[in-house]
Amino acid sequence: MAAEDVAKAFTAHFYQSRDGNIDALSGLYQPTSMMTFEGTQVSGSEAIIAKFKTMGPVSHQMKEMDVQPSSSPNAILIFVTGAIKINGGNPLHFCQMFQLVSNSPGNYYIHNDVFRLNYGL
Repeated sequence: MAAEDVAKAFTAHFYQSRDGNIDALSGLYQPTSMMTFEGTQVSGSEAIIAKFKTMGPVSHQMKEMDVQPSSSPNAILIFVTGAIKINGGNPLHFCQMFQLVSNSPGNYYIHNDVFRLNYGL
């Protein structure tokens, strides 16, 4: 499967789960996974899911996505921009970067996840 196809399938699943069933994301992260959320680093699947749950209900609207192969042939970089509503509030611009790493043919996990809100653009 091409990197773009993996990225499209991944982001559709990620944001649908993030907006509706956070626990469904736990299988996408591993104990070695790291997320930086607004400058705060969290590592490991359980801690990352717990951080998501502190935000309350969210709704994402993806606007753009860029995909690149990583330096390793079994890794993909994905950069997403879009809008997020937190607790039903007004939409805020966000950007998010993922590094997916294949742990077996056709299976990927999130090794790195960096999220930032974009204020005052």
